[in-house]
Parts: sequence; C-alpha cells; structure tokens
Amino acid sequence: MTNSVKRSAIITGASGGIGGSVAKRLVKDGFAVVVHYAGKPAPAQAIVAELKAAGGQAIAVQGDVANALDVERLFKDSIDAFGKPDVVVHCAGIMPNLLISSGDVETFDKVIATNLRGTFLVLAQAAKHVPDGGRIIAFSSSVIAKSFPTYGPYIASKAGVEGLVHVLANELRGRNITVNAVAPGPVGTELFLKGKSEAQVEEFKKLNPLERLGLPEDIANVVSFLVGPDGGWVNSQVLRANGGFA
Repeated sequence: MTNSVKRSAIITGASGGIGGSVAKRLVKDGFAVVVHYAGKPAPAQAIVAELKAAGGQAIAVQGDVANALDVERLFKDSIDAFGKPDVVVHCAGIMPNLLISSGDVETFDKVIATNLRGTFLVLAQAAKHVPDGGRIIAFSSSVIAKSFPTYGPYIASKAGVEGLVHVLANELRGRNITVNAVAPGPVGTELFLKGKSEAQVEEFKKLNPLERLGLPEDIANVVSFLVGPDGGWVNSQVLRANGGFA
C-alpha cells in the first residue's frame, strides 16, 4: 500500500465515457483511483497513464462485474494498492435495445446480469469494505421516466438498481455511509451514441430545455459533489442529472 494515499476510490466501467471522466475528476479532488474495466486493457491503461502524468495515483483492474470472484478481486487489488476504498462509484453497464415482443431472453439476461446483478455484487463488496464515513454511488438512468420503446430490459435493470440503493442506505444505518444513485439523461458517450443516427441524436438533444446532450464531465461534477464534503447530507437519493430531460 502507498503510505501517502489519503483517500481512494474504486470506479467501475472507468476505461472511458462517464466512468473515465469520474476517474479524472476524483484524481483532481485528491483521490487515488482504481480504474476498473471489462474489455481490452489499452483504454484503461491510457487513462491510468494520463492520471499519473498529471501527478495522480491510479491502477487499472480488469473484471466482469457480473462475476462474483472478479468483483472480490477488484476490491482486493484496490485494498492492496491503496487501502480500503473511501468511495465506490459503480458506473459499469450495458444498453442493448430490443422490443419486449422480440422475446430475446438471452440479451435480456445479459442486461440484467451486468446492470443489476453487477450492481448487487459491487454494492455487497462496498458494504463490506468501505469504512465508516465513506460514500457509495451506483448509476441509474433518467430514461426510467420515459418508457421509450426498446428500452425495456435496460429500464428494468436500472429500476432494480434504484431499489438496491435505497435498501443499502438503510442497511448501513449507524455507519455514516451515504448511498446514492446518479441518473444521467442522454450523455454523448459511445454507449449512448452507438447505433443512433444524426437525426435521432438531434431529437434527443431537444428532449431537455437546455437542448444539448450531457457531457461526461457534467456527470463527473455531480459525483464529485456527492463524494465531497458538501454532499454528506444527501443519502438514499436518486440525483437526476439530465438538463430537465425528465
């Protein structure tokens, strides 16, 4: 363990998009960060290199959030490097779109495994290892309020995430640990833009009164608030950072 580390954070799904921006913001806020990733190592290693070049402390850890052993190892590697995590931010997720009438149970199961089972496993480890006074954040989505066609599996998974957040906040009573969810609206990430035409993206921009997509940095700013000194009285909430989308 690095003795100079004062605070550390585990960020899942941090090899790009919102998770990558969260990692960069929390390093600026003084955290050593664990950049979790699921796929190819190069993007996560690039973020770690960038963070270190800026004077931060960071490591990359690979794993499938739906796999209990991988999640256990993520926390073990984090603790070995930086001590117990003061903050856990669970960003990892997938968003394949399909009609419920398709009956595509294989894709449905994948969404539930990654988004809901993965959240359960990460929250379970966070509850065990985050010290008293820490912060835990999971990611939901503002699309829950819209019920768009083809978003059925994704919305079902994220509704479950919100339920887990409220329950865990109560289960951690007496430990001064806050548990919240951040629910972004449309954000211009690879996950959101994949498969959408320019016309569809323009339609999404107009769904909120600010008439733009969110930036990953917009969401990282919200996370920074929740894990910082000014966010300590916010608990068991779903913060919908969406420009007025819903």
